[in-house]
Amino acid sequence: MQISAKADYAVRALVELAADSERPLTCEAIASAQDIPFRFLKSVFRDLRAAGLVRSQRGCEGGYWIGRDADTITVAEVMTAVDGEFFTLRGVRPDALDYPGAAHGLPELWRSVEAAAHGVLGGTTIAGLAERGVRVPARRPAPDVRDAPGVPA
Repeated sequence: MQISAKADYAVRALVELAADSERPLTCEAIASAQDIPFRFLKSVFRDLRAAGLVRSQRGCEGGYWIGRDADTITVAEVMTAVDGEFFTLRGVRPDALDYPGAAHGLPELWRSVEAAAHGVLGGTTIAGLAERGVRVPARRPAPDVRDAPGVPA
């Protein structure tokens, strides 16, 4: 299974928006934060906006917001929004495949692969990914004064 750059960029952009939902983020800021080519990200946002996954506002106070609650947006939904069909084999959905002879059972394998991928990606939300990505600064342990020079043990 190959995941397109467009799907990868779309998920990363939405996770970035979900992680900082207090204010709109510019396409430039998201592209920079995620190391995504700006021009490509603009086309990704067009698809995301058409699917209702982001909303935008023009102007100096403008930018992009996540279109709805990040807990309700799954990775599978994002992939479908930017790439069309979720899973195809040479452009054909697995449920439409029919092979002759000894390979007759192969479409069932492809349907199982699709179901497994959809189970994982359909069960993973943008909010869940944003929560996993929040980096909590490592807390340094308080220095033990007994280890300080000149302090008797």
